[in-house]
Amino acid sequence: MEDSRQGGRVLGLAIRRWGFALHAALLAVLVLALMAVAGCGEVAAITSEVPRSDLVLASTTSTQDAGLFEVLIPAFEAEYPYRVKVIAVGSGEALALGSTGDADVLLVHSPAAEDAFMQKGLGLERRPVMYNDFIVVGPETDPAKIKGMNSAAAAFARIAGAEALFFSRGDHSGTYDKELSLWGAAGIAPQGNWYRSTGQGMGETLTIADQAGGYTLSDRATYLGKRNALPNLQILVEGDDVLFNQYHIIVVKNARNLPGARDFANWIVSARVQNELIGAFGVERFGQPLFVPNAGEEN
Repeated sequence: MEDSRQGGRVLGLAIRRWGFALHAALLAVLVLALMAVAGCGEVAAITSEVPRSDLVLASTTSTQDAGLFEVLIPAFEAEYPYRVKVIAVGSGEALALGSTGDADVLLVHSPAAEDAFMQKGLGLERRPVMYNDFIVVGPETDPAKIKGMNSAAAAFARIAGAEALFFSRGDHSGTYDKELSLWGAAGIAPQGNWYRSTGQGMGETLTIADQAGGYTLSDRATYLGKRNALPNLQILVEGDDVLFNQYHIIVVKNARNLPGARDFANWIVSARVQNELIGAFGVERFGQPLFVPNAGEEN
């Protein structure tokens, strides 16, 4: 009888201990569940973030050297889920990148080459974005005596006649295309030791011309953007209608990120970006915009 009671007490103690362990286990599960619920907001916030896809923008060295992308790209990325990679090259090379599908969207300023690109069916759409102008810059001594001339072609003819040092980009850029058209208008095929090709972008070519005391053709934006580092270069010829410099945005047909290309093209021609970003760019620093927005115009 005593053995039976002792066995009962042992069994009851075991049951109570098992109950305590079960209670503790259930409590632990409940705590973990509450922690998961409490933290689900943070988890959702992290996992719901839209991943950014790469968008390749091929553009001219002039827009890069002028600093325009330092304003445009952060503003675009703040509104759209893309990570923009800018490839700054001459317009000809930018168009070549578009033709192989290695760029999604192009911002270029070489009208004849752009026309050919579109006629080949390589671009889906091409729209004007902005313009500025080309200028002929050179040393203060101005050995060819071109300062103040109204005709850029006549100024080029005078530079060639004086065999004054001239630096050409020679890189199939929009600026180089314009330079060649001016030599053609002057009836001159430049050659000789006075005519030198840098094979570099606009910023580098300006630096070389400044250091060597030579002439070159530049877009106004890059020159103004680097003016403080160009103590020997002055604007000598400007205002000729043929120096007009139009920029277009082109959506590449075989873009790897076609939605992104379309978004960027629509964004850059929007009224807010045209007026508040492009139209205002350079005003505070130079007292004038470096680019004049003209989206929607036919040219």
